[in-house]
Amino acid sequence: MNLQADKIQRIGNVLVDVFHYLALFVIGATVVWSAVFEYLHMMEKGHAELKDILLLFIYLELGAMIGIYFKTHRLPVQFLIFIAITALSRHLVIDVQHVSNNFHLYLLIAITVSIVLLSGALFILSFTARKYGRPEDDVNRDNES
Repeated sequence: MNLQADKIQRIGNVLVDVFHYLALFVIGATVVWSAVFEYLHMMEKGHAELKDILLLFIYLELGAMIGIYFKTHRLPVQFLIFIAITALSRHLVIDVQHVSNNFHLYLLIAITVSIVLLSGALFILSFTARKYGRPEDDVNRDNES
């Protein structure tokens, strides 16, 4: 009975791993495809605007996050914060100009405060990682032993 449960557990683990890797490849391919599409669109226009460059940085950060997740099986929260800061900065620089004047100041302040809060969170994560280490550091040390 126990042997059969172990076999089912192993099959389940293999299926989860297959799904995990397949999903990562699909997400990675989608990010690359989207980045290439945006780059080709810039080439068609003959120039790149600031919003295009910031969008390419978002794609770069997504790709790096997927690569790290693929290697470590851990989601690097710092990259999510980088993506959020870049997206908010892009919104601040590009889209806020088109908002009505009455709402403009409040939106500008809200986005700026959000960027400052995210930067503070990034500082705290970096500080605590240096001081106390990261969980993935323990996994790497265990693998080296």
